[in-house]
Amino acid sequence: MAQPEKKAGLLRRTSSSKKPLKEKVVLMYDEVFLKDDPTKNNPRFWDELFLMKANLEYLEGKLEALDGDEFTKIKDNINSLFHHCVQALGEEHQIKVVNALQTLCALFRGVHQKNKSTTGFDIINMLMGFDKAELRMKELMESLDSLLCSDASESLKSLCLKLLLCLVTVTDNISQNTILEYVMINSIFEAILQILSDISCRAQHGYDAVVLLALLVNYRKYESVNPYIVKLSIVDDESTLDGMGMVIHHSLTEYNRQYKEKEEENQGGFFSTLTSMVGSMFIADADEKLSVQTNEAILLALYEAVHLNRNFITVLAQSHPEIDMAAAPPTPLPATPTTPLGTTPPTLDMMSNPELPLDPNLQTSNLLITFLKYSSIVMQDTKDEHRLNSARLCLIILTCIAEDQYADAFLHDDNMNFRVNLHKMPMRHRKKAADKNIPCRPLVCAVLDLMVEFVVTHMMKEFPMDLYVRCVQIIHKLICYQKKCRIRLHYTWRDLWSALINLLKFLLSNESVLLSKHNIFQLALQVVNLFNMFITYGDTFLPTPSSYDELYYEIIRMHQVFDNLYCMVLRVSTNAGQWKEPASKVTHALINVRAIINHFNPKIESYAAVNHISQLSEDQVLEVVRSNYDTLTLKLQDALDQFERYSEQPREAGFFKELVRSISLNVRKNVSLNTLSQDLLLKEFSSIS
Repeated sequence: MAQPEKKAGLLRRTSSSKKPLKEKVVLMYDEVFLKDDPTKNNPRFWDELFLMKANLEYLEGKLEALDGDEFTKIKDNINSLFHHCVQALGEEHQIKVVNALQTLCALFRGVHQKNKSTTGFDIINMLMGFDKAELRMKELMESLDSLLCSDASESLKSLCLKLLLCLVTVTDNISQNTILEYVMINSIFEAILQILSDISCRAQHGYDAVVLLALLVNYRKYESVNPYIVKLSIVDDESTLDGMGMVIHHSLTEYNRQYKEKEEENQGGFFSTLTSMVGSMFIADADEKLSVQTNEAILLALYEAVHLNRNFITVLAQSHPEIDMAAAPPTPLPATPTTPLGTTPPTLDMMSNPELPLDPNLQTSNLLITFLKYSSIVMQDTKDEHRLNSARLCLIILTCIAEDQYADAFLHDDNMNFRVNLHKMPMRHRKKAADKNIPCRPLVCAVLDLMVEFVVTHMMKEFPMDLYVRCVQIIHKLICYQKKCRIRLHYTWRDLWSALINLLKFLLSNESVLLSKHNIFQLALQVVNLFNMFITYGDTFLPTPSSYDELYYEIIRMHQVFDNLYCMVLRVSTNAGQWKEPASKVTHALINVRAIINHFNPKIESYAAVNHISQLSEDQVLEVVRSNYDTLTLKLQDALDQFERYSEQPREAGFFKELVRSISLNVRKNVSLNTLSQDLLLKEFSSIS
């Protein structure tokens, strides 16, 4: 019974016959919502108001209950409340600052909630008066900047960041939040960087700072010059970039840790026994529950850092000990609400200890490894749009990394070997590999493993065509780098070839269903051209001559798939229709693959006949291949090692607009100033005073 009364801002009834008594702060709010100036009867009205514990629910409720005419009548009082909130931020009395910050948040939320269809200019006029808006917002941003950069209490800094997150996410589409124009003019970029570069400050506020920066970077990014984009792109301070990387790394690590714990829980006891008895029918459901909530906000921050700032690429590769976060219970952040899997900020002890003693027996890690593990989790299940978008963002980030020369250099560096334990989707026909069996290899092997894993596990009815195209493009870009630098990577290329051939087989088997939704010829062309890369340039980057022989063996062994593909694209390209041209491109791309099949198959059949062997072994086929290279004629194909570089605008603009909208809604839901307990705050600052 007490809760509804609290919502109304009322004190508990003393008896059933008496009316409930209102708190004094509620009575003062009521005065603000009258036409008259509240200081008429009480000159110290504003001083007294900010000494009282703010009742945010009541204030927001009053704002939301107003109609247009009522708001017009009390506009001057609302403007005055906003003005005095901003003034109170400069007070020495910390309780006033706390209450002013919370009141500002209630004002931003309450006015926007009531006036969702109103223009941004009208919202500004309602809150602070259009003629005074520039001055008020300048004062507000300067006060927040000053508090964030000062030696103020950590709780107060946290409150400032919560207010800024509240302001940024108050509209569904942040680009329609006109108030953010003033946040662009009065930048707090340097304050955010200061938080990220300071170890102690980063431990407390790094997560909120990084999310805030990611959102601000996306304000009208396609429509005007966004100063946060410009400034982020030229940051070269090592401690700042390291700090940003640290926040992202530990947020993703925390998600991976939580996922692993839940995975282990589901693999134990009765559930494990049951699934082993009946196969894997329950495994998919179990995993679905493991990856319910991903963290797109922190992933967006990683994307913007990688995409905009070339200096950040070095942060991806910085090695440090891989800490078993499950070994110690995480320290909860008092300023953070309880949120779903993966959305919680990292623990304080992890954030504040970037330098740790190195143990020669301890596996080292870096941000890229953590990101690859995270990607291997979120890319397992793409059945709904939310998870599909999360997987898409992971692949976009990997695309940017695969295009970067410095990133490619450390991905392929033989002196930087890591054991990367990627998560794999449970499947009936394969056993889970033991962690200790994973070899130490250059990081590019883990990227290729991740791509192969995706190709193998997502051939399904709801075919994620866009993700497959991105996946194959990443593989192509990595191979282009290997060809250019003549890097002979010791990788199990057969796994990749087998996965790609099975993908072609799937496209053929589901031609009619897939063609009604997708241009399957674009993907087929990319896959065939990957084989053309290996055929034409494989001798420059495959690890051994026998690897090149094995390529031919796989093409010959699976010749039926390539034959069927040729028949299909020939049929489509010779008929009039929308797919005539893309199918024709695949026909031409298959020239060398067909030449290999048509050259070697008769020779293999002849070898079998001469030696009276009904079925040749792999070694026997390879012997035929090696002895007949000289008579094989192939055509040199142009531009196999060329690719279109990633560009966000215009192709990805729609995706990022919707993604930022989704992140904004989620942040708004999770950011509540009440998560910093008002009682604790007031107690803290009362003792200071």
